Amino acid sequence: MLTQIDWQLIGFGDEGWGGVLLNAATVTVTVSLCAWLLGAVLGSLLCWMQIAGSRWQQRLAAGYITVFRGVPELLVIYLFYFGGRQVVAAAGTALGLQGPFDVNGFIAGAVAIGLISGAYQSSVFRGAFYAIPRGTLEAATVTGMGRLMLFRRMIVPQALQTALPGMGNQWQSVIKESALVSVTGLVETMNQITTAANSTQMSFFFYSVGAVIYLIITTCSDWVFRAVEKFSMRGQQRTRV
Repeated sequence: MLTQIDWQLIGFGDEGWGGVLLNAATVTVTVSLCAWLLGAVLGSLLCWMQIAGSRWQQRLAAGYITVFRGVPELLVIYLFYFGGRQVVAAAGTALGLQGPFDVNGFIAGAVAIGLISGAYQSSVFRGAFYAIPRGTLEAATVTGMGRLMLFRRMIVPQALQTALPGMGNQWQSVIKESALVSVTGLVETMNQITTAANSTQMSFFFYSVGAVIYLIITTCSDWVFRAVEKFSMRGQQRTRV
């Protein structure tokens, strides 16, 4: 069966889909990176609200996490893209602006996935914070470290070291969730694979190519996170030896 496949279909020539698939994979990585970074920022904020915030901040953070962990990812993307267009159109009409009004698919997808990722990353950061030995923080406080210095020199380095595996898992999840952004019309990997499959009537072949593309992205990402984690643990490794 494999001998009957025209492998030039995934080549980089005029008749091949290799070039557009590479561009689509680049879009997938870019939108995933934006979403993951947004999730990291939101996760940090939510973590702080849960640990050091007031009672209403703790409840607000808990409510946010409950909502975005309980609502399907696709529904959130629909809400921000299709629902967002209605909000933008209503706001533009109220201001007397002329349409057409639209929402960028890249922005809508990145924000939607980022908000979801933030709910999960907050749990990662919270667990990493509580993994820091209390004696370490107490000793730093006794030596006269202020809250800002304590946060910068003690909490952040140790918490990030513990959080790296969880952050890597969240990155892998964001990569896979980015396939849902294709519903916005953004030409990322899933959208381009579907277009190629429909155009050539070779669905099995191109969807298999899509699976390989996602596998390459996630595997390379895993190597990167493992390297960063190994680098962050270099001191402990020398101590064990």
